Amino acid sequence: MVAILMRARAHCRPWPLAALLLLLVALAAPARAEHVRDLAAIQGVRSNALIGYGLVVGLDGSGDQTTQTPFTVQSLETMLTQLGITLPQGTNPQLRNVAAVMVTAVLPPFAQPGQALDVTVSSLGNAKSLRGGTLLMTPLKGADGLTYAVAQGNVLVGGAGASAGGSKVQINHLAAGRVPDGATVERAIPTGFQLGSSILLELHNSDFATAGAVTDAINAKLGEGTASARDGRVIEVKVPPGANERVRFVGELENVDVALDDPVARVVINARTGSIVMNRTVTLQAAAVAHGNLSVTISSTPVVSQPGPLSSGQTTVTEKTDITVKQEGGTLMKLPAATNLADVVKALNALGANPGDLVAILQALKASGALRAELEVI
Repeated sequence: MVAILMRARAHCRPWPLAALLLLLVALAAPARAEHVRDLAAIQGVRSNALIGYGLVVGLDGSGDQTTQTPFTVQSLETMLTQLGITLPQGTNPQLRNVAAVMVTAVLPPFAQPGQALDVTVSSLGNAKSLRGGTLLMTPLKGADGLTYAVAQGNVLVGGAGASAGGSKVQINHLAAGRVPDGATVERAIPTGFQLGSSILLELHNSDFATAGAVTDAINAKLGEGTASARDGRVIEVKVPPGANERVRFVGELENVDVALDDPVARVVINARTGSIVMNRTVTLQAAAVAHGNLSVTISSTPVVSQPGPLSSGQTTVTEKTDITVKQEGGTLMKLPAATNLADVVKALNALGANPGDLVAILQALKASGALRAELEVI
C-alpha cells in the first residue's frame, strides 16, 4: 500500500494530507461490515402473537349464509344475551349482514396498556365481502389464554368487486381486511431486560466465527471484558445497572460495527417450485455432467360403440389410452472450474437444463465434491 502511494506521488502532483488519509481508510476498511442489531437480537425482547374470534356487522348483504355457518348465529345470540337481549325459543334468524371472523395482531416488545395496535380481520365462514363492516369488541388472547388487547373498529378492505347477470369482477381479496390502530393493549408482558447485570445476545444464525467477531468488536468498542461468547449463538454482555444508562448502552451496543469474513458458501433449493438461489462465495471445480430428459406422455381418446340394428344393446363410450415413453440421450459435457458466482452461473447455463433438472445436477455435483457449497433444501 505504501508503494502504491509512493508511485502515485512520483507521477502526480503532491496529494493533500486529507486525501491520503481518506485513501488509507478506504484501503484498510473491511470487505463487509454489519451492525450488531443486524446480526443478533436480545434474548427475551421479542413480539408475541395474539388471536381472537369476533363478529363483523354492517355488511351490505355480503355476510355469512347462516344456514351453512351455524356458529355465526350462535355467536350472535350469545353476544345479544350478554347485552340483555334474549331471542324467543325456536328463532332461526336469517342474517346476511353479519360475518364471523378471526382477528390477529402482534404485540411488540415493551408494549404498555393503552398502546394502539393494528389488527387483521379474516372471514371464518362464507362471507362474500367484509367491505364496509364494523368489527365488534373482540378480546385478543395470547398462547397462555390471557387477554392482552381488545379490538374494535371499522374494517378497511383493499379490494373491490361487482356481479350482475351471472358475471363477476373482483380486484384483490375481499374476505380479509385491516383495522388500523384497532386494538388497545390491556396487559403488558414483563421482560427480563431490566433484571440482572448482563443481557444475552442471540445470533440469528449459529456460527462460531460470527460469534467471535461480534465479541471482539464489542470489547474493542465498549471495553475489554464487556462481552463473552457462551457458544456459537449466545453472547453474554455486561450492562450498567441503571435503567437510563442501560437503554443508552444497548443503543450504542446495537450500532457497533462488526467486520465479517465472507459468508459460508450455500445453495438454497426450493423443492416445491424448483427455485435455486446461491450466494457469492459458491465455487465449482472442473467436472463432467451427462443428463438426459425422460418424458412420459399419456393420451386418452374417447371411442363410441354403437349397438347393432334392432338389438337391445346400448351405446357405450370407452377410452383408448396410449402411453409413450421418450428418453433423450444425455451428452457428456465438461464444466470448467469457476471461482466466482458469475462463472458458476455461466457453467450451469451451458448445460441447458431447466430448474428442475438443475436441482438433481447440483445434488450430484455436491456428492462428487465438485460443488464447493452447502446444499439447503426448503
